[in-house]
Amino acid sequence: MEPIPSTSRAKLILVPACQPAWTLRLSLNKPTLDPGHQPEQSWSIIKLVELTLDFHIPEMNLSPSPAELTLDPGPQAKKIPVPDLADLILEPVHCRPDLLDACVDLINDQWPRSRASRLHSLGQSSDAFPLCLMLLCPPPSPEAAPIVVGHARLSQVLDRPQSLLVETVVVARALRGRGFGRRLMEGLEAFAHARGFRRLHLTTHDQLPFYAHLGYRLGEPVQGLVFASRRLHSTLLRAFSQAPGPQPPCKTPGLTAGPAPPNHKGPPLLPPPPPPPPSLILTTPPPPPPLPPLGLLPPSLIDTQYQDLKGCPIFWMEKDI
Repeated sequence: MEPIPSTSRAKLILVPACQPAWTLRLSLNKPTLDPGHQPEQSWSIIKLVELTLDFHIPEMNLSPSPAELTLDPGPQAKKIPVPDLADLILEPVHCRPDLLDACVDLINDQWPRSRASRLHSLGQSSDAFPLCLMLLCPPPSPEAAPIVVGHARLSQVLDRPQSLLVETVVVARALRGRGFGRRLMEGLEAFAHARGFRRLHLTTHDQLPFYAHLGYRLGEPVQGLVFASRRLHSTLLRAFSQAPGPQPPCKTPGLTAGPAPPNHKGPPLLPPPPPPPPSLILTTPPPPPPLPPLGLLPPSLIDTQYQDLKGCPIFWMEKDI
């Protein structure tokens, strides 16, 4: 008896993407004995196995064409193009109350503060000063609002009717170093000059070269008016803005030895040493040489006698407009 094996190959059918199902068919025939040597005996077993996988893979398409795989990366964050400097405009905060929240986010990103306190400060903006100005770029679409990219605050100066104090100057972090700070300062100068002011004052900690490049020079401190009212006389305001006067010297107990008690038997006191010769007496040093121009001197070598409320060095600067 000679066995004759007979088998068939496995078939794998990939259904197209319109019906994501995989079907596996397997047909297997068992060996059949030769009928010449033995009565005909035949065993035939056919087994059909169907395996169906029906599942959905998001953002993946399988096509019947050879080796083609498509992946959809999905939505990505849109990048806002850098606006043109010529399209920027300055607008008072109190004229655009719909942009108050965006202005608060811009300022708090640089100087974190309570949102309610910041809203209260911006809410004081008016044409009578203090006045908060926003640097706006055009909206990306007609239905959208303008984008706040800068801010500055202007206040009147005590006893200087033609001067303004510039405070809270900030530009969006993503746009720094591209000319937006210069555009903001130039807009402030044009805004103030159109209203009859001829000088701007400001303070800075670490932006001395930037303001010097715009024409600002070192100056003296000034007192900004938080609010302007004709009911308060300038003498009263000046009294609150003056620095405290020199305090009288403290009376400390004398360090000289008093008369010894009658029964004291200590050694006698030594006489005081003779005065030093005239050649060793220190004289008043000569005054230091004048400082070179501000643009030629590194900021780290410039000293200042002024400090802010935290004790950090601060520079007062001014410019005629």
